[in-house]
Formats: sequence, structure tokens, C-alpha cells
Amino acid sequence: MTSDSVTQQTGKVPFTTRQWLIIALLCGTQFMLALDFSILSVALPVLGEDLGFKLSDLQWVVTAFALPSGGLLLLFGRAADLYGRRNWFIVGMVLFTVASLAGGLAPTPGFLLAARAAQGVAAAMLTPAAMSLLTTSFAEGSQRDRALGINGALLSLGFLSGVVLGGVITDFTSWRVTLFISVPVGVVAAIAAPILIKESRNEQTPKLDLLGAVTVTGGLLSVIFGITSAERNGWSSTTTLLSLAAGLVLLIAFFAVESRVAAPLVDLKVLRRRTVSWGNATGLVTFAMMTGMVFLLTLYLQQVRGMSPLNAGFTFASLGVAAVVGGAFAARIIGAIGVHRALVYGLLLQAASTAALYFLDAAGSMPLLLIATATGGFGHLLAVVGYMITATSGLPDHEQGLATGLAYTGQQLGVTVGTPVLATVAAAGIDSAGGSGSAAVLNGVQEGLLVAAGALLLAGLAAMAFLRPDRTPAAETPAAETPAAESPAPGDKVSVEAR
Repeated sequence: MTSDSVTQQTGKVPFTTRQWLIIALLCGTQFMLALDFSILSVALPVLGEDLGFKLSDLQWVVTAFALPSGGLLLLFGRAADLYGRRNWFIVGMVLFTVASLAGGLAPTPGFLLAARAAQGVAAAMLTPAAMSLLTTSFAEGSQRDRALGINGALLSLGFLSGVVLGGVITDFTSWRVTLFISVPVGVVAAIAAPILIKESRNEQTPKLDLLGAVTVTGGLLSVIFGITSAERNGWSSTTTLLSLAAGLVLLIAFFAVESRVAAPLVDLKVLRRRTVSWGNATGLVTFAMMTGMVFLLTLYLQQVRGMSPLNAGFTFASLGVAAVVGGAFAARIIGAIGVHRALVYGLLLQAASTAALYFLDAAGSMPLLLIATATGGFGHLLAVVGYMITATSGLPDHEQGLATGLAYTGQQLGVTVGTPVLATVAAAGIDSAGGSGSAAVLNGVQEGLLVAAGALLLAGLAAMAFLRPDRTPAAETPAAETPAAESPAPGDKVSVEAR
């Protein structure tokens, strides 16, 4: 049987060697960015002692990266569309490599924070450029779905393995090595990009919407700053409230500007597509609740079970393995049941697994934790791939930078908001249970897990209601009656959804 006949029977077009190299380059970049976001978390106490950080200022090592990487995504996504995605990718990779080297060599707290901010700027350049290059390098359908499945697996694995690797590397070498490991990767990626990838940009390059860029960037930065400061100062503090209020005003101004300019930064018609708006909303929730759950379980493992940071990090290995398995099978599952069902089932599976963690106790529930986190990790990965396909499908190539910028803005907001929101819920539960001791901490963790499960359940129901494909004649045609060469790829179900 020839390879062509196999392709016709399975509907799966194999990747060429060049396509595999492109996947390795672009998906590997996403893994590196996710890894760098989380890898210093476990190392913060050691890092602070080495450089002389005040304990209350350690959060800025993470926040300095999160602010620009989330706030600049939409601006840089559109810039990549207009000025060349490959060029934007290379410049971002060079900046990220230099910033990682500078951070690893940092002699003072201020120097490290500046390097982390530069990493965040570079991440905001790389993320939409890499994703739009990925989506434009593969035709919409089964090939793109498989590529996005691999990307989603590496993305989730990057966040989760950062927690483990950060503890291992810091324990055996130095926290500086956690930053140095990105340097050789960045050098190889910057050299490989112009060899493997063709330049991709819009044929027409209108002026960049500067007023829209200023308002949306300022709004996102203010919102992210307000959310991250809430964990330190409280949700009722003046700093938090003023930041969130300023962000809201600027974002309202942004939408007013976009409705009036000839060449908007964000075409509001794109935002009105249900696949974009509701797809990104589900992505925000799945990332927020996964990040928040990891925080709650870290609290449980160290303050209830008395584990060291290193051992607590290794406990999340099952979560990482499940994410890899989910990525390996996500495209196949989507091909069998469709993108919509994969997204819904992923969210509901993550919700059920998070709810099961409510039954953790102070002594003998490690099997429950390992099984539930693995199951939740698989569901989370399925939801991530489902929402990325949903949020970027059915759009022309010249909108892919914007679409991926929107998708990753939702992801970044989710990663940012999850921990402070669930930390607030947990703190209230700890206070209500007496405010001290492992029993009180366990109560706070359990209440936070219930809130996370509820949010995921609502997201799953919303996806079920608002992202269901229309029953068009094309969608109802049995696969057996459609010639294999002309049949839509499994992932194409998104493209027939109502807009």
C-alpha cells in the first residue's frame, strides 16, 4: 500500500522533515518561554538571599516578566502581522537570549529585574510571532491541529516542568543556571529561523494604530499590575483598586478608539466572532485554574504535608507526564470527536479532577493527589489545544498575528489572575478555620479547590452552549459519503461555527 493510499484512508497528511524542524523550532520556543516564566518560582528564596532582595520584593522577579509579556502581546502581534513575522521572531529571540544572559550574570536586584523585564518584552514579541508562523506554516485542518497539539503539550509542560527543574537546578547548582539554559537554545533558534521559515507578513501595511496601541497596552499593564499587587497588598488596597480602575478606563477607551479608526489595532469584527471571544474566555479560565491549583497544592504539600520545595516539585511530575500524553493524543482525539467536544470534555475533566482534590487530607491521600492531578493535566491539555484551534481557525493569514496575540493575552491573564484569586479564597478559608496550623491551611486549600472546580464547570458549560457548531449541511454529511481527498479535516469543524 502506498503512502498516498494510506493518507487517503486515514485523512492524515504526514509531516515532512522540514515541517518537523519548524515544529521543533516554534513549539520549542513556546516551551522555553513557559519554562522561563515559572522556573525561578521555586528558586526565589535562594535568589533573594544571594542578591539581597527584601522578602516582600521577591514577587517582582515574576511580575517584572509578567507585566510586559502580557501587556504588549496585542501590540506586538499586530506589529508582527505588519512588519514581518519571521523578522519579528528573530529580533525577539536575540533580545530574549541577551536578557537571559544578563539575568544570569545580574549583580544586583535592580539589574535582575531589568533583565526579567527585557525577557518579558522579548516574550511578547516571540509568542504571537511564533504562533502565527506555526498557523501559517500548516494548512487549517488535521496538520495544523496536530501541530497545535504538540505546541499545547510543550506549553503546558514548560509551565509545569519549570517548577520541578527550578528546584533541581537550584538545589544542585545555582539559580543563575536557570537563566543560562535559555542562552544556547536562543542562539540556535535565531540561526535556524531564517533557514527554515519563509518570511510572512501582510501584503498591505497600513500605519500602526498608535492610539489604540497606547490605550490597550496601558490598560493591560494596569490590569495585570493590579492583579499581581493584590496578592501582596490585598484586593481592597488603594494601589490595587486604582490600578484596576485605570486599566478598566483605558480598555474602554481602547474599544472606543478601535470603533472609529480606519486601520484598527484590533478589528472589532474579529472580537465579535464567538470562536474568538468565547474560545479565549475558556482558555483564560483553564490556565487560571491550573496555575491556581498548582499554587494551592504547593501550599498543601509544604504546609500541610511538610514536604521540602524539591520534593513538592517532584510531586507534580505526574501532571507533566499527563500533559505530554495529552499533547501526543490531542489531535487524534480531536479528529475523532471534533474540536468542540474536545474543548468541552477537557474543561469538564479538569473540573472533575480539581473537585476530587477537595478530599485531600493531612496524611494518606497521595494516591488521590497523583491520580487527580494527572487526570486534570490531561483534561487541561485537551482544553488548551481545543481553545487554541477554536480561537485561531477560520481567520485569514493576515489576521493570524492578531488572533494568536489575543489567544496568548487570554492565556497570560489566566496565568496571572489564577494565583492571586485562589490565594484570596484560600486565605479567607484559613482565617475562618482559626488562621494557623495545618488544619486551617487544609481548609483554605479545599475551599480554593472548590472555587476552581466551579469556575471550570462554568467554562465547560459556556463552551457547550456558545461554541457548538451549526448543523450545516456540510457538517451533517457522513464521512463515508465524502471523497477522502475532498473531505474536511477533523479539526475543520470550527470553521463552520456560527460567527
